[in-house]
Amino acid sequence: HGRFEARIKLPEGQGLWAAFWMLGANIDEVPWPGCGEIDTMEYQGQRPKRIFGSLHGPGYSGGEPISGDFSLPDGETFADDFHVFAVEWDPGRIAISVDDEVYNIVRSAEVSSRGDWVFNNEFFVLLNLAVGGSLGGPVGPDTVFPAEILVDYVRIFERAQ
Repeated sequence: HGRFEARIKLPEGQGLWAAFWMLGANIDEVPWPGCGEIDTMEYQGQRPKRIFGSLHGPGYSGGEPISGDFSLPDGETFADDFHVFAVEWDPGRIAISVDDEVYNIVRSAEVSSRGDWVFNNEFFVLLNLAVGGSLGGPVGPDTVFPAEILVDYVRIFERAQ
């Protein structure tokens, strides 16, 4: 539990799929989605104004996560500048934000109608840029390579007990 944040500038282009996310550290014993997944930020390069944050677990995974999205004002994209993507993770509650604006709060009581709350164990952090795939889609003819996500920092703050 605590705050997990990263300051990232994202690439633009059809077929690019960037993410800052976490997986349950017990994935070897409890296969996905039972181990849980917290998507602090997922981004499709063909939609450069929009990101989304999601939770995946048993009963709410794959194409049916518990998800929220955030869009920048007209004229701005996530490729223009760095933004801070964060998760505030407390027992029974996860809040997802961009630039300190919370856009998705999920509580354990809300999840019970869809499946188990699996966010009480340790998780590990991942950052990646995929090309193609189910979310990225086909690569567009105008997508520029090499493509990269620029990561200024990743910070993890543990909650005082």
